[in-house]
Amino acid sequence: MQAQKLIYDGSFEGLLTAIFVVYEERIPNAEIVEERFYEPDFFAEKNHIYTDETKAARVWDKLKQFPQFSATVYRSFLTELREKESYILKAIQYVLKTKNAKDYGEPAVLKLAQWTKQIGREKHRMEAFVRFKRTKDDLYIALVAPDFNVLPLIAKHFKNRYADQQFVIVDHKRNYGIYYDLKSITFVTLDFDANNLKDGLHEEEQYYDEMWQDYFISTGIKSRINKKLHQQHVPKRYWKYLNEKNPL
Repeated sequence: MQAQKLIYDGSFEGLLTAIFVVYEERIPNAEIVEERFYEPDFFAEKNHIYTDETKAARVWDKLKQFPQFSATVYRSFLTELREKESYILKAIQYVLKTKNAKDYGEPAVLKLAQWTKQIGREKHRMEAFVRFKRTKDDLYIALVAPDFNVLPLIAKHFKNRYADQQFVIVDHKRNYGIYYDLKSITFVTLDFDANNLKDGLHEEEQYYDEMWQDYFISTGIKSRINKKLHQQHVPKRYWKYLNEKNPL
């Protein structure tokens, strides 16, 4: 049977809309593809899906009957992996049919659980390793480039932890960020040049970096240094965020 490709805009609501269309039109052989990854296929029928918040909400309300599973669906979407839509659709179809959201013998359900574990580790590390720099305008800024799109998952943590200071966390890999204005979190689109950050920093930041460096060196015991263990707890790819490792 000829496959039908459903092409959506890459948003979570767009994906849910596409899933709604699969059910509404009873498409037996659907393939949901993010627009930026779409490659023309002579043997497949294509259908552009336009995001419909009402349809997306209906699917999401259905999934919320299974709280843990719905969370894995959202987190799996944030992995940005090219095959995510296929596994998400299959997992949803299986769970809604069987009402069993924890059957890890089903490959799609297992795959989403594995992705959720991976993105959970990335979320935890971002919350642990993000470091803010104070700017001349008294805005605190942090630069990150996580493997997965975890900013939506860490926003609440930083809002609660730094409730008394304005901050922005910039994902310069994805050109957007989360901005906190002492009241609420806003997602902002940014065209950010990290090379220009140093000129905008508060003069005290240089001394903070030097203090971190001195503290890090003075508290280290050379005879007990275990580089392998250290890198297990603080992988090298996160060092660029740490003042003691990579000061601006």
